[in-house]
Amino acid sequence: MISYRIDFDRLGWVSPIPGMRHKVWEDGKKRVRMVEYTREMEPHWCSRGHFGYILDGRFEIEFDNRTIVFEAGDGVFIPDGDDHRHRARVLSSSVRVVFVEDE
Repeated sequence: MISYRIDFDRLGWVSPIPGMRHKVWEDGKKRVRMVEYTREMEPHWCSRGHFGYILDGRFEIEFDNRTIVFEAGDGVFIPDGDDHRHRARVLSSSVRVVFVEDE
């Protein structure tokens, strides 16, 4: 039976790099990630697309030609590809974001 609810409290945190951890729920080719960034995360270039919602905190995302500050309540959409490469820097103590992604 489908539960229709993603219970993030039951999912474990995974930390692929220092200063970043996430909880991942997957269904087929879609996944939802609860991500937490801290100031310990080293800025690094990323070419993967992101579509999500900032739950709390404040961070800036640097692109090749500009930098945008995102904070709680903002949505974010970054297309895939090197033309949209970006890197983030945490401005508050931490930032929590929910991303909806294709695998």
